[in-house]
Amino acid sequence: MVLGLLQAVPADSIRRVVREVFARGEYHWAPQGKPLHWFQSLWQWFTRFTTVHPVETQIVFWLCLFLLIALLTHLGYTVWRIYRVTVRPGAPVVPGALAEPLDARTHLERAESLARAGRFTEALAHRFAALLLQLDRADALNFHPSKTPAEYVREARLSSDERSTLSVLVARLYRHVFGMAPCDEQCYRDFGMMAGTVGHHVVSH
Repeated sequence: MVLGLLQAVPADSIRRVVREVFARGEYHWAPQGKPLHWFQSLWQWFTRFTTVHPVETQIVFWLCLFLLIALLTHLGYTVWRIYRVTVRPGAPVVPGALAEPLDARTHLERAESLARAGRFTEALAHRFAALLLQLDRADALNFHPSKTPAEYVREARLSSDERSTLSVLVARLYRHVFGMAPCDEQCYRDFGMMAGTVGHHVVSH
């Protein structure tokens, strides 16, 4: 009887009902991706590569090891330089410039002499030392060779604009003297112009 009933139902109706049923959300199946499938595939490829190309594998290994050692060495050196400048107490910031007991005029003359010789990074240090001595003479800060440039920014008795300019000068000094970024004549002249603006304004008051 059931078979006769099914035969009496049109085939198109059966197909339509089947499509409607399997179109429901609970019948939507999707393959489950493995979260680390990419890592497994990479590891399989690496295993095949080491088996097929053992010599090339050794070359890549030693090259990566060399690059890692170079990176760690550079990182350690950078941290040490930052520590010297900003953390270690009593460290003279610019040996040969701030540590020398010269007056502002002598530092200015030495800065210009170094600039004419193309030694602009050293000239920056002496130009900054001249500014500090000018500010010390104007009672805007207390100069001491053991202080870091960042300490002068914190303690300087300056207006907000002047303190901001001094902070920019210190950042440039760090970048070129300790960060070893290249410094050309234009960079030195811009530094000197900013330092001259701060020094002249403070001294005139």
